[in-house]
Amino acid sequence: MADNNHKPALFSHEKIETSNTLMIVLTLIVVCFGALVEIVPLYFQKSTTIPVDGLKPYTALQLAGRDIYLREGCYGCHSQMIRPFRAETLRYGHYSMAGEFVYDHPFQWGSKRTGPDLHRVGGKYSDEWHRAHLENPRNVVPESNMPAYPWLLTNKVNESSIGPHMQALRTVGVPYTDAEIKAAAAEVKDKTEIEAVIAYLQVLGTSVK
Repeated sequence: MADNNHKPALFSHEKIETSNTLMIVLTLIVVCFGALVEIVPLYFQKSTTIPVDGLKPYTALQLAGRDIYLREGCYGCHSQMIRPFRAETLRYGHYSMAGEFVYDHPFQWGSKRTGPDLHRVGGKYSDEWHRAHLENPRNVVPESNMPAYPWLLTNKVNESSIGPHMQALRTVGVPYTDAEIKAAAAEVKDKTEIEAVIAYLQVLGTSVK
């Protein structure tokens, strides 16, 4: 005769699979434990916390360009992580290292490849090429499906926001000096957004030769 009074043990498969609350709680515990094991040790590894030789914080203009790059969603199609695979290093150059991104908040690693990886794009093309490309990508890459950004040619950089941004970055470890923060507004004054974006693109990956 079947035992109709049978009750599953607290953490049996049956109990877990029939209780949404218990399943969610246990899943969160497992995910949190995995994150601790995988992520916390990275905070104590020099390779992920010490900048590579030659790495410098972004200038005020480069930082403004990075803000615009994020605002326009460029990261949605372009990664800045060259993986250590032959196919990638042959095309893009030396693989990306964590020490190159210690001043990036947030960093732009990822595997999205709608457009080419931009990590080593610094110095690869002239300023004029980038200007033409951003104004209308088909001017230089006829098969490109990237949208045009003509407003960057006329929009001016917001000079009032750059100093406070640099100040905030200093609180998380970016070594900006008082003089650099004080001079930031003057550095970007009357600069167009396309000048800022180009300044940012031209420095990407240049700390590693």
